[in-house]
Amino acid sequence: MREFKVVVLGSGGVGKSALTVQFVSGCFMEKYDPTIEDFYRKEIEVDTSPCVLEILDTAGTEQFASMRDLYIRNGQGFVVVYSMTNHQTFQDIKGMKEQITRVKNTDRVPILLVANKVSVCLSLSLMVFSECWCRCV
Repeated sequence: MREFKVVVLGSGGVGKSALTVQFVSGCFMEKYDPTIEDFYRKEIEVDTSPCVLEILDTAGTEQFASMRDLYIRNGQGFVVVYSMTNHQTFQDIKGMKEQITRVKNTDRVPILLVANKVSVCLSLSLMVFSECWCRCV
C-alpha cells in the first residue's frame, strides 16, 4: 500500500490539531491543548487505490520552530493552516512557505492552504489575501 507523508504546519492556536483529529477520527476537539508533535495514520483511497496518509501534526509555537526543518525534509505534502480570527497567523504562513521551498530545494511542493475558524469570524479581507497568496505561489 502506498504511503504519503503529510505535515500540518501553522502558528499556535490556529486549529491544526482540531482539523487533523476531525479528519482522522471524525471527532471535533473542543479543548485546546498545545501540541508538541502528534502522529496519525489514516487509510484513504486515491484513484481507486488504497493508500495510507501519515500525518504529522506539528507545534505552532516558536519554541519548537527549530524542529520544522526536520519535519519538512521528511514531508511529501504540506497543509498550512491559518486562523480567520487572527491576521498575524496569515502573515506567518509566508515564512513557512519560504521555509518549505528552502528545505525541499524546490518550489514544486504540494501545499494546501487552509483558512480555519471561518465559522467564528468570516473576514472578506483575509479571503482576498488567501486568493492572492494562492495566485502568487
